[in-house]
Amino acid sequence: MFLSIWNEILIKPIFNLLIFLDFYIGNLGISIILLTLILKTLLFPTNIPNIKMSSKRTDLDKELKDIKEKYKDKSEAAKKQMELYKKHGINPVSGCLPNIIQLVVLIALYSVFINLLKNGIDSNLFYFEFLSKARTNLNFLYLDLSKPDPYYALPVISGLIQFGLSKMLMPGVKKGEALAKETPSSTDDVMYNMQQQMVYIAPIMTVFVGVTLPSGLVLYWLISSLYSLGQTYILQKFYYNKK
Repeated sequence: MFLSIWNEILIKPIFNLLIFLDFYIGNLGISIILLTLILKTLLFPTNIPNIKMSSKRTDLDKELKDIKEKYKDKSEAAKKQMELYKKHGINPVSGCLPNIIQLVVLIALYSVFINLLKNGIDSNLFYFEFLSKARTNLNFLYLDLSKPDPYYALPVISGLIQFGLSKMLMPGVKKGEALAKETPSSTDDVMYNMQQQMVYIAPIMTVFVGVTLPSGLVLYWLISSLYSLGQTYILQKFYYNKK
């Protein structure tokens, strides 16, 4: 049942959209880029709460500093910090939602690619019969989109973009670093540590996973991260300028 729902909600729509684009464009690489832009635009609303939360966090530096100075016990300080975040409607893991959604879409796209590579253009998945006439070309630039990037360029560039995006999503990190230096240890700042870890973990995982995936998927990941970078920049300008 779950597999059937998964196919109907994600696999078939993405498969049909990709083949539809490829049918008219005749270039799978460009079709993947356009597919990415379409999906990211549809998912745009999921990123707004994350930017709002990030904006709110920068307003709490003084209160966080007071907590760290008042409560020397790390567990007690962490508890008070979480109470402060809850009071202001801040969820430390709220930034994970866009990444989770993107991961789900990536898994669905991976299934589409595997189906396309193993079975060719499976007419059973089509909404429209004319799409069966599409002739998919897996070559794009120097890449075979069904195989990993032989020069690791896409994974590395994706990792760098992801690093820039992670830093951009942490407008208060420099303030957090300064605040941490004013107290004996920065490890008692829960939000600060979670942010610091994600800045490096996400890009590293992007590179290590990307070198093993078909380059078509990594192309999707690169364009998706680039889109998110520009989107985050615009949203931050909008929400921070409202303060």
